[in-house]
Amino acid sequence: MENQKKVMVSGIQPSGDLHLGNYLGPLRHWPEMIEEFDCYFFMADLHTITVRQDPAALRRRTLTQIAQYIACGLDPEKCVLFVQSHVPAHSQLGWVLDCYTMFGELSRMTQFKDKSAKNADNINAGLFTYPSLMAADILLYQPDFVPVGEDQKQHVEICRDIAERFNGVYGDVFKVPEPYIAKVGARIMGLSAPESKMSKSAPEGCVFLMEKPEDIMRKFKRAVTDSDTENPVRYDPKAKPGVSNLIQIYAAATGKSYEAVEAEFAGQGYGVFKSVVGEAVIECLRPIREETERLLADKAYLESIWRAGAERAERTAIKTLRKVYKKVGFLPR
Repeated sequence: MENQKKVMVSGIQPSGDLHLGNYLGPLRHWPEMIEEFDCYFFMADLHTITVRQDPAALRRRTLTQIAQYIACGLDPEKCVLFVQSHVPAHSQLGWVLDCYTMFGELSRMTQFKDKSAKNADNINAGLFTYPSLMAADILLYQPDFVPVGEDQKQHVEICRDIAERFNGVYGDVFKVPEPYIAKVGARIMGLSAPESKMSKSAPEGCVFLMEKPEDIMRKFKRAVTDSDTENPVRYDPKAKPGVSNLIQIYAAATGKSYEAVEAEFAGQGYGVFKSVVGEAVIECLRPIREETERLLADKAYLESIWRAGAERAERTAIKTLRKVYKKVGFLPR
């Protein structure tokens, strides 16, 4: 009997080490998704080189990310884990979709504007056309859903536009995916700048999954709060963004409600609160760090995972690519 599960695809760039925001946001909920969907999860290494990378560091981070995916609960037997550059169809379909993506669409992409501002000396063509490659990443696997945060809906929208444009010319080649916005999954902000998402580009306010417990605690003790002494620990994102972020982190790490967190720390100061949150995060991340370290010590096992994942991903991807090549008029090999 044919598998009736819906298909989902997602990837994270190994452009920096995974952090608490990645985990409490999408990553922690991916293991639940593999029970409900046929999932393809990849390391988006092709996307990382729009910004200059140290080659040895990129290889190390990609390997570590594979181990972290597994340590976070992704069973390689139940989903497809692979490295984007190991499946040539991503680049091949990316070029075809470049030719069906409009210049105006690409110029309006928020990420292009942001990265251009940060890398003014390296505004390359890949930085401009990455949404076509991202559309290829998705459409190759004919998914029903793409899990995204509210701030990433633009990427799925342009993917849908490209798919619909191509289908309008050649018929129903691509399934047009829907954005899947998880109802759970916290949007974690930086500890030192709670008005911005936690990011590896601001490491002083970013807690990395592989960080030592003492370093994690130090960052939480330095976390930005405010000067409220009457009713300090309460959830109010507008008036108290730093404290609200810490409440959200503690709630996500412990499974408690915001109300329960407020009640737990009623009448207590920020010093106690920040230490307890730090400890909760340390214990939340400890098994992930320890399992990642164990997996990294077994390179042969990890290689077997990424090789098998590439083969499984390619079997699906090549079917889509062949259909596309035939439709646009390429002579079969």
